[in-house]
Amino acid sequence: QVQLVESGGGLAQPGGSLRLSCVASGRTFSSYIMAWFRQAPGKEREFVAGIKRSGVGTANSDSVKGRFTISRDNAKNTVNLQMNSLKPEDTAVYYCAAKWGDYVTPNGYDYWGQGTQVTVSS
Repeated sequence: QVQLVESGGGLAQPGGSLRLSCVASGRTFSSYIMAWFRQAPGKEREFVAGIKRSGVGTANSDSVKGRFTISRDNAKNTVNLQMNSLKPEDTAVYYCAAKWGDYVTPNGYDYWGQGTQVTVSS
């Protein structure tokens, strides 16, 4: 099993930046595909970005391409989401997730963090 704890959420102005981090417990972090999801009020949870076990190979949803970057540091059991050019529609609770596997897909994640709130507003 793995436990995930997110941090780094908060309030940002439109056009601003935030960096989310997720720290995982356990010794097998490098065995998991990691991803970020988000859920806005009244909407379904949405896949944002994912990254392969080695860190080489990522996938982003169309809504964040060119603005958000996912990365990981297996030595530190950490996955990050750098969010630039933020828009009000990026406002949501952001969740870190993990799963076994070889490919980054939007589904099949077994482990979830508690979420961190991101609010984009002037």
